[in-house]
Amino acid sequence: MTKKAMGWLLLSFTVSLVGCDHATKIAAKSALGDGHALSLVPGFVDLRYTENHDTAFSILRAMHLALPSAALVIVAATALLGVAFLWWRRRASPSLAEHFGYALALSGAIGNVVDRAFRGYVVDFIHVHHWPVFNVADIAVVAGVFLLMLAHRPQKAEPAPSS
Repeated sequence: MTKKAMGWLLLSFTVSLVGCDHATKIAAKSALGDGHALSLVPGFVDLRYTENHDTAFSILRAMHLALPSAALVIVAATALLGVAFLWWRRRASPSLAEHFGYALALSGAIGNVVDRAFRGYVVDFIHVHHWPVFNVADIAVVAGVFLLMLAHRPQKAEPAPSS
């Protein structure tokens, strides 16, 4: 595949994931915004609409900190720009896994930053019991970071041939 075709594929993938994230958030608010939950796997996974005015895992609340929404947007946008910059710096030599890792992480970051910038909070709706409620963007970020870790893991050295 040519570099130009790969660029268009990655751009399409990223834009599609951002669209999927926002479509699911709109659907969650419409279907679950009245406070009821939909059990997918009873006792394990529900769909439940929540508005996250904090960070992942409610870190700020746990630290007894309160930041205005605008400050969270600035921090999140800075992280998003950092991911984009790292991807741009690596553009000449990344593996396919690394490209898709960056695309996933960037699309998830964009999805949540757009939410926070325009709504003042992030819409979450996937609830795996005993875990914080999350969304498609969060899944993309985690999957992207996982792919990036796999792409950068140290390779085992080949044993020297014996003579």
